[in-house]
Amino acid sequence: MGKKKLIHFQENLGFPFLFQPTYPALDEGFHLKSRWCSDFFGNSNPLVTELGCGKGEYTVGLAGLHPEKNYIGIDLKGARLWRGCKWVEEKGLRNAAFLRTRVDHILKVFGEGELSEIWITFPDPQPGKERLRLTSPIFIDRYRKVLRKDGIIHLKTDDEHFFRYTLQVIAGDGHHLLWHTFDLYGSETTEEAALFRTYYEMKWLEAGKKIHYLRFQPACI
Repeated sequence: MGKKKLIHFQENLGFPFLFQPTYPALDEGFHLKSRWCSDFFGNSNPLVTELGCGKGEYTVGLAGLHPEKNYIGIDLKGARLWRGCKWVEEKGLRNAAFLRTRVDHILKVFGEGELSEIWITFPDPQPGKERLRLTSPIFIDRYRKVLRKDGIIHLKTDDEHFFRYTLQVIAGDGHHLLWHTFDLYGSETTEEAALFRTYYEMKWLEAGKKIHYLRFQPACI
């Protein structure tokens, strides 16, 4: 492991808005589950999470745009989260936090109906592994348990096959598609999804790739 990464991991231990629960701690009951807003953020604002947030461009960007909402970015890579934590620190944001864990553990870190929105930004399309896709019926069933009844899921991806797969899941399982486009930047748009771009997203755009976006409401259980 590089020296710089070790320094970043050490710095991560000092960020009060970065949580790194162990797997045993999650199994025993995460202390902020169902109490993120009251016990950590100190308010009753809507709670939004970004899954596989990477460096947290969207978590940080949206938190700055919407001080009336609370944001939590989730990723397993501590080195990536360090960058997001530094941005939160530099911007003095009080409505953003990060959680280092697997997306699979979403039911262990959020309570029933605790979230108002979920952002899924450029996930691994998992070719040939449908059950591992973050928009598979397995994952959407989990999301429904932690979302409010009017909760919204956003997806942004550069992978057209994955995007079409998600549209099929939405239609096939009776979810409510609110809006979608195969070319987010191809025309004028006021969508929030177009306001922030990751490092790799900018690379893909420079290479001529189109960015796809949709949002939908899961059907009630």
